[in-house]
Amino acid sequence: MGKSHQNGARAIAVAVLAGFVCGAVHAQSGNFPTKPIRMIVAVPPGGPADILERMVAPRMTASLGQTVVIDNRPGANGNIAYETAARAAPDGYTVVLAAAGVAINQSLYREVRFDPVKDFAAITHGISAPNILIVHPSVTATSVKELIALGTAKPVNSASAGNGSTGHLAVELFRNVSGKPVTHVPYKGGGPALTDVIGGQVQAMFSLALVAGPQIKAGKVRGLAITSAQRSRVAPELPTVAELGFPGFEVIGWFGWLAPARTPAGIVARLHGDIVNALRTPDTQDRLIALGSEPVGNASREFAAFVRAERDKWLVVIQRAGIKFD
Repeated sequence: MGKSHQNGARAIAVAVLAGFVCGAVHAQSGNFPTKPIRMIVAVPPGGPADILERMVAPRMTASLGQTVVIDNRPGANGNIAYETAARAAPDGYTVVLAAAGVAINQSLYREVRFDPVKDFAAITHGISAPNILIVHPSVTATSVKELIALGTAKPVNSASAGNGSTGHLAVELFRNVSGKPVTHVPYKGGGPALTDVIGGQVQAMFSLALVAGPQIKAGKVRGLAITSAQRSRVAPELPTVAELGFPGFEVIGWFGWLAPARTPAGIVARLHGDIVNALRTPDTQDRLIALGSEPVGNASREFAAFVRAERDKWLVVIQRAGIKFD
């Protein structure tokens, strides 16, 4: 057989294979969806994940032709939500909007009934958001240096969205690099934690910029520094913790969508397309950026790799800090 005939045969084989793949994906997705989709959110109403989902869900409902029902399942740094999603039928009718805890908790807790990589099919990375170190206006510190000085006389109380949240890990890192005691006060979600900082019940918090930004602008809290590696367009006036003498200090919050493992690829692809389309609408992009986050909407394989990398990164941090919860 001549070379041109061989090339032609290969082209035909590739075309046939592509046809089989497309047919398989279509068969997997079929007429999906034919009933409402449950979107589990690992925080109570008012938190950043809940804000994001309530932006995306109505657009998904419109494009999918079925209602996307938001199911808030707070507690245990998202473990309740993640375990529920991991055990759900892999048919596309249950998905979870996960936070960084989904990649962290396996290292953080003695018993976790899900694996962040093996038990989920990645859909897409929704947003990334830096944390901002905020304090109640009654706190006299107007800089990180002054806050550390306050902590010398008496430990500063710092709220977080829960044990193992990025806010909690930021507290642990801050305690280690500053050498000053900080009392961690965990809550069941970022919303309740921020409410108590605004109310003055807690002095400080590493809060996601998505939520803290509007409160800083309203004068309800004071921003001292941002936890991104470089200054952010979210709050360009704020210095990074790293530039204030703590190089390498970086804590970024993120949210993304996962389905149970073994969800058919065609259904994952359909969910991916509808979520990403919702994320990329101009008004959603503008609102998310204005709230202090960076919309992502990447490929499913890229998000899967990101979750694995986050798991590995925080495993090292948690082991060095000696953190472990029952």
